[in-house]
Amino acid sequence: MLNAVGEAQNILLLGGTSEIGLAIVKEFLPAHVTLAIRPGSSHAEQAKAEIESAGARSVRVIDFDALDFASHPAVIDEAFEGHDFDVAIVAFGILGDNEEQWQNQAKAVEAVQTNYTAAVSVGVLLGQKFKAQGHGTIVAMSSVAGMKVRRSNFVYGSAKAGLDGFYEQLGEALREDGVHVLLVRPGQVRTRMSAGVKEAPFTVNREDVAKAVHEAVVKHDDTVWVHPAFKYVSLVLNHIPKPIFRKLPF
Repeated sequence: MLNAVGEAQNILLLGGTSEIGLAIVKEFLPAHVTLAIRPGSSHAEQAKAEIESAGARSVRVIDFDALDFASHPAVIDEAFEGHDFDVAIVAFGILGDNEEQWQNQAKAVEAVQTNYTAAVSVGVLLGQKFKAQGHGTIVAMSSVAGMKVRRSNFVYGSAKAGLDGFYEQLGEALREDGVHVLLVRPGQVRTRMSAGVKEAPFTVNREDVAKAVHEAVVKHDDTVWVHPAFKYVSLVLNHIPKPIFRKLPF
């Protein structure tokens, strides 16, 4: 469990090279950290070194292929072997080119399986592990893109909408078991994944997301919006008639 100053004993990051995920992990240090990383990732050593230098008590790397659904039970069992987790962060995902995805079946399936199906797969497994241990927080990286799916990124946005709904109700299912689920709904964040995308209003740094997540976990919040303005922007967008929404420049 978190101590009085919000430090964790054990943290699991699924998507162990995620820049946002790594920034979140740092907010809970010192701790023993498990990074679940795609085999062969060129960023694996850098991620491990980053967390070690930030003050982790130990860093363990395990293989995790988001699209190899059959392997997920063994991956989660390996991660939990010998200890509980105070915080598990689901932070893997891909963005891709929406114009290519919606016209290319293979690309669309890859995006949705990574951003939604794989997240549900590990979410079910994490839910059962956390239910058994009776404490802890599952942090799920959603997106404001899933709050009102837009023409400009509807493949990504629709997958995030599904992820958001699943983890929101997973939190309800686990509420009586002493387990919390936090949905993180950021807008655009300055990372490698968004490097080629035109910067949008309310774009934030990964450290901004990390600080907001840490505060929300300590407070046992269900949802955190980063930038906070998106909570109200999304509310407005969901009430704009389609003929008008269609003309908006995004």
